[in-house]
Amino acid sequence: MDSDREFSDLKLERRECEKCGAAWINGQHVWGGTGNTSESSELDLAGLVCNKLGNHQCINPMKGKEGGQTWEYRAGYIDGMITERKKNIQDMNDRFGDL
Repeated sequence: MDSDREFSDLKLERRECEKCGAAWINGQHVWGGTGNTSESSELDLAGLVCNKLGNHQCINPMKGKEGGQTWEYRAGYIDGMITERKKNIQDMNDRFGDL
């Protein structure tokens, strides 16, 4: 074995919230199932879960902060998309009628 071999200082630290199971890898929140993350993911998690369901076990540093996505925001987004789709369908019907 070569004793002159260099080793990386790479480390992997994983923390998981006992309350909801949210995970942080090397201090960065990652969404379960997708592994995605963003600058606002901790605030989004707070708005979606922690601020309503979190307790003393919650490890999200953004718990209690306002902002980020909420279920109300997501419902409004979906309602807006449905309304726009219905409008597009009606516009097509008005324009082309019964071909």
